[in-house]
Amino acid sequence: MATVFKTFLNDDITSTRTLLHESIPITGTITSGTYGTFPNEDNIKNFATGLYQAVYDYPYLSSSANHIFDLTVGYSSGSTLSGTSNRVQQEKKINIYTQMAQVCMGYDANGKVLQFDEDGNLAAGGTKIKDAIFFNFSRLLQKDEIKKGSFSMKLGTTGTAGSIPFGQASDFGGSVMGSLLTITDSGKENDYRVNSPAGEYAILSASTGGSLSTAANPACGLIFYQAGIVVLTASVFLSADSVNGEVAGYGREGKIGHTVTCSQGPLNAFAGWTGSAGIGMNTTASVFGTPWGKQNIVTMLTGSSISSSCDAIRHRIYDISFNNTTELNSTIHFCRINHNDFNYSSNPTYLSESKIRVKNNTLDAPVSYITTVGLYSADNELLAVAKLSEPLKKDPTNEMTLRVRLDY
Repeated sequence: MATVFKTFLNDDITSTRTLLHESIPITGTITSGTYGTFPNEDNIKNFATGLYQAVYDYPYLSSSANHIFDLTVGYSSGSTLSGTSNRVQQEKKINIYTQMAQVCMGYDANGKVLQFDEDGNLAAGGTKIKDAIFFNFSRLLQKDEIKKGSFSMKLGTTGTAGSIPFGQASDFGGSVMGSLLTITDSGKENDYRVNSPAGEYAILSASTGGSLSTAANPACGLIFYQAGIVVLTASVFLSADSVNGEVAGYGREGKIGHTVTCSQGPLNAFAGWTGSAGIGMNTTASVFGTPWGKQNIVTMLTGSSISSSCDAIRHRIYDISFNNTTELNSTIHFCRINHNDFNYSSNPTYLSESKIRVKNNTLDAPVSYITTVGLYSADNELLAVAKLSEPLKKDPTNEMTLRVRLDY
C-alpha cells in the first residue's frame, strides 16, 4: 500500500538565522540642493502640522521617490532652553522630545517618562540629553535594523566666510563644510544596551580631528538599531561646555567643545552669546544664517520653527552612511525517504484496471516519480508545497533525503 504521510522526527527539523547586509550611502547633495534651491527643494516635504520634515531621494511627488528619513528637533521641559516667552513652537518641541523619549527610553518606576541618557544606564541624576536632533530612518533603508558598528554621519560645523557649498546661493554663515564633525558608533558591535523598549541601542561618539578641547571622541548621542532612530545632542553645533561656570545643558549636560562665556548667564545665553558659535568656528561667525537671523543652535531651537530648524540642520549634512540588516530565518525540513517509502503514487491515474501502469508484468518492482513535497500540519492540513526541478525516480532499491527550506 502506498505511504501517504510520514511524520517528522525531532532530528528531521532544524532552524537557522542569516543576516544579510547592504551598504546605504546618503550624500549631502541629496539632502540639500540637488532638486531645487535650498531650502525649498522638491525632495523635501514639510507638513501642515509643522512637527517634522521628510527627506526623499527624488522629488517626493514623483512615483520614483523613495523616503530616506524624517528629521525633527525637540527639547525637554526641564531643559535650559525651556522658557515662558520668545519661544517658537515650544509646546510642540517639548511634545516631540517627550514622545521620542517615551518610545525609545520608556518610563521609570513612578510612571514618569525617562529622558535620553548619555551613558545608557538610565540612572537618576546621570548625564541627560535634554535638547536633541532626531533622525528617523525609513524602514525601506534600514530593513530589520541598522548594522551595529557601521553608522557614520558627517556634519559641517565651520562658520567662517568662504566658498559656497553645493552651489547654493547662500551658505548660511560661510563655508559650512570647511570643518567636519564625524559621528560614529564605531566599536559598538558588542558594546550596546538592551534596556530600551525600542530594542538595542548604543552611544554615538564625535570626532573633529583634534579640535575638541575635551576628551577624545566624546559621547554625542544615541542610535537605536531596530527602531532606526538617531538622537543627537544639539551641542554638536555648539562649542560651549559651560556658561559662567555652570553646566548649561545645551544639548546635554556634558562637554562637547570649548568653554565660552555668556554675559547674561545660562538662562539668557541665547540673548547674550559672546563666545564661539560652534565647534571649529571663530567668534565672529554665525552657525545658522538668514532667514533665521544668523543664529547659533541655541537661538535657533528657541526662536525658529521646527521646519526652519530642520532646514538649517539638513544643510549641514555632509554625508550619512550605514549598513542595513535583513534577518532571514529559515526552518529546514529533512524529508528522509526510506527504501520502502513512497514507491507508489497517490495520483489516481497511476493505476489502470487495478494494475500499476509502469509495471509490464507482476514481477516488476513498483516505481514512482517524486515531483512535489507537501508539508502538513498535525491535522493533515496542507501548509506548504515544494516543487522539485525534475522528477526523481523512486523504487524499493534506493533511498533519498530531500531538503526543504522555509524562509521567513
